[in-house]
Amino acid sequence: MSSRPPLLILLCAPRGFCAGVVRAIDIVEKALEKYGAPVYVRHEIVHNKYVVDGLRAKGAVFIGNLDEVVLPAAPVIFSAHGVPKSVPAAANARNLISIDATCPLVTKVHRECAIHSKRGRTIILVGHAGHPEVVGTVGQLPDGAVLLVESVEDVERLVAPDAANLAYATQTTLSVDDTRDIIAALTARFPAIVGPPREDICYATTNRQDAVKQVSSGVEAMLVVGSANSSNSQRLKEVAERAGCPYARLVPRAVDIDWPQFKGLRKIAITAGASAPEVLVDEMIDAFRERFDVTVETVATASEDMFFPLPRQLRETQVSRATE
Repeated sequence: MSSRPPLLILLCAPRGFCAGVVRAIDIVEKALEKYGAPVYVRHEIVHNKYVVDGLRAKGAVFIGNLDEVVLPAAPVIFSAHGVPKSVPAAANARNLISIDATCPLVTKVHRECAIHSKRGRTIILVGHAGHPEVVGTVGQLPDGAVLLVESVEDVERLVAPDAANLAYATQTTLSVDDTRDIIAALTARFPAIVGPPREDICYATTNRQDAVKQVSSGVEAMLVVGSANSSNSQRLKEVAERAGCPYARLVPRAVDIDWPQFKGLRKIAITAGASAPEVLVDEMIDAFRERFDVTVETVATASEDMFFPLPRQLRETQVSRATE
C-alpha cells in the first residue's frame, strides 16, 4: 500500500498542440531537412521555450529582424503568428528564400480585413497590443486602416472615422467570454458594424477553454502547461479562475511547480496551451507521481481532426505530427 497521499488528476482534452502549431513546427523541421542548417526563423515560431530550444538545437536560428540574416542562401521562416506585409516585401527585396508559417486561421483574419478595407470600411481589431499576431494583422493594411481595442472601456472611448463603415475582427487566441463582451459593446455602440462570416477565435482556443470550464469548479487547482508569452495559455489560466477554480497557475515545466500549494489537495486538473507539447504534460504528471499516489482521468469535451498542409515548397518532404 502506497504511503503517498492520493491525488486525482483530471486531464483536460483537447489540450496541447493545435493544427497550426503542428504545421509551423513541421515547416521548420522540413526546411532543415531540405535546405540544411541554418534555417532562420523570424521571432519564435510558436510561443513555447521548450519547442524553440529544441528547434534551435537542430539548427534553427531565431532572429528579431531580417537584418540578422548573414547567410542569404538560407531560408527565412515567418512565425505562426503572422507578420506585417512589409516583412515578406523586405525579404523579397533581398532575394531571400522565404517560407510563410502563418497559421491558416490567422491568414483568414488577414484576408477578411483586406476585403473590408477594399469596401471602404475601417477595421476594429479586438486584441492585445504588441502581440505578434496583432502586429501582423495591423500591418496588413495602411496606417489608420485598423484600430485596436483591448476592452469594453476601449470601445467606449473609441473615435471612429465613419460609424456607418466599420467592421471588426479578433485575435485568434483570446478569451471567448472577454471577446463576446467587447463585441457586444461594439455592436451596441455601432449598430451597422460588420462582423466576420465565421468567428475569428480559432477552434483550438475555444475547445481548450471549454474543457477548462467544464472541470474548473470541481477541482482544487488547475495547472496550465505553457509559456508566459503564450496568449492562449494565459487565457486558459484566466478561464479557470473565472470558472471557480481556487488556484490556477501557468507552469512552463514541472520544475516550476510550487509544491507547497499542493499539500493536502486531492483533486486537480491539468491542461496545456496550444503551443505546449504533450511531453511537458507527461513530465508534469510524472512529477506528481513522485509525490502522490496518482490516478489520472481524461475529461474530453471535443475531438479534433483539423489538418493544415505545408507550404508548396516543402510538401514533397511532408510528414504529419498530428499524433504528437
